[in-house]
Amino acid sequence: MRRVAYFFGSAAAAGAGTYVVIYLYRWQWQRAILCGVLLLVVEVMLLGIVLLGRLSRIEERMRDADRRQEDVLARLREKEARPAGDRFRWLDEPTSRTYVFVPVLMVTGVLLSGLAWIVQRIASATARPTAERRLAGRLAVLAAPDPARDADPDRMDRMDGMSGVDDLDDLPPIGARGRHGRRTARVLVVSAVGAALIGALVVGLADLTQTREEDAKNSEATSLLLKVDMRGTNMTAERESLAARQLWERCRDSTSVPLSRATLGTLGDGLFAGVVQPALTDHDRMRLRGCLEDTGLDRTHLTVVGIGDADDD
Repeated sequence: MRRVAYFFGSAAAAGAGTYVVIYLYRWQWQRAILCGVLLLVVEVMLLGIVLLGRLSRIEERMRDADRRQEDVLARLREKEARPAGDRFRWLDEPTSRTYVFVPVLMVTGVLLSGLAWIVQRIASATARPTAERRLAGRLAVLAAPDPARDADPDRMDRMDGMSGVDDLDDLPPIGARGRHGRRTARVLVVSAVGAALIGALVVGLADLTQTREEDAKNSEATSLLLKVDMRGTNMTAERESLAARQLWERCRDSTSVPLSRATLGTLGDGLFAGVVQPALTDHDRMRLRGCLEDTGLDRTHLTVVGIGDADDD
């Protein structure tokens, strides 16, 4: 179930993030804000699922620890509650006579241990130091060489800068340096790729949404054909005309060049025709279309059916 939640949450986050970029490119700010809020909600939900999973695992471990502690405590109490006569029950069985040999074996073990201690003390007192020296000489071939004393220049180069180490215990384990180096390299590569992708996304989005200096159109004006859809039972033609004019006047300032003339006329059946001067460039057309089609009024949706250049006639 958790994997299904991760899958749908990741898919929702990817879709919301994609549409944030798309709406920013189309200059539709309200929709971009809605998708951004949805993206934050999905991320918080995924974070909550991860935290709940970890908290449940911690609670399960704590319950297991409490269960084991209760078992140990029950065993200790059981041992404390056992009667004193049950500690040596093998002494109370008259049918078995093997218990006689147990004290004999215990006394024999004590005597043998004392005899071994006496022999060890005598041997340590009569041993000559030359035997230890002879044994040390035999084992010298197995000792590790001293890097600081026995290393020649060629060997120093092969030891990769470890000549100052006094003991083999100070050296890193075999292969540890290689694993650490590979892990560091992977982290650096992943960080570099992630930074490059984020930088490319930011630069590409900035390049798509920035205002550029474009050549002016040879036409005199730009004409638009708009369609207004409104939800409700009493949406009359006057309400449609008022909504269309409100959106039209609000979006007059969305272009990079000031519009000296922007008229809007009704054609009936929810269709409106608009003319703006001077003629808009491709980038300003996209900005004006994005502003008009963005969610601006309650229960009102405006669609740009067509846009094109108009001459003097």
